[in-house]
Amino acid sequence: MIKIIDKADSRGHFNHGWLDTNHTFSFADYYNPNRKHFGVLRVLNDDTIKPSEGFTLHPHNDMEIVSIPLKGYMRHGDSMNNSEVITRGDIQVMSAGTGIRHLEYNDSDTEDLSFLQIWIFPKTKNTPPRYNNYNIREIVKQNDISLILSPNSEAYLNQDAWISWANVDKGNALKYNLYGENTGVYVFVLEGELEIDGVKFSERDGVGITDTDNFEIKALENTEAIFFEVAMN
Repeated sequence: MIKIIDKADSRGHFNHGWLDTNHTFSFADYYNPNRKHFGVLRVLNDDTIKPSEGFTLHPHNDMEIVSIPLKGYMRHGDSMNNSEVITRGDIQVMSAGTGIRHLEYNDSDTEDLSFLQIWIFPKTKNTPPRYNNYNIREIVKQNDISLILSPNSEAYLNQDAWISWANVDKGNALKYNLYGENTGVYVFVLEGELEIDGVKFSERDGVGITDTDNFEIKALENTEAIFFEVAMN
């Protein structure tokens, strides 16, 4: 097993007033030649947006974009005439393909919006753009690593990529078995503390794991984490 460890305080951090953001991988004004991406996982941004603020209409193409609200209400609008508000327990999946313009706003005028924005390089370029929201509340089980996105499900990505969510009680251990071939797993701790292969990881720490078919996590506290299994080439 090979581990690439990215501690929370080593991420690129910028506070733009309306947006407080942390970049695990090189993005915008943050550049780290050793942290350009993990396989096809290109962006993992941890964003907090002030009330009634947000990203104005802007374009994307040839990128799989997943938004995961953690707190508050996210409004989405796009050039395909979609207009939705999602919150914790929902995920947004967008294939930019040949091109799409969209905006993301905090739909509340009183509370912050916190969410993860994930970009994944697509397996096939120049596909028709696509947008969907998915309710994952009944999919995510306690003390389980619950698969929420995959290439072969209704909530799918245009890539060899599997995204799972784990809520684990203190003291419990779970095994992650990789789904694909030539893939690696990036584990991102949302809350709590877990241990992998003798190394402890806390809130907002990340670790990229390769060269193994499976690995075990042990919750040292009540822990919530997301697993991004992606093609490595």
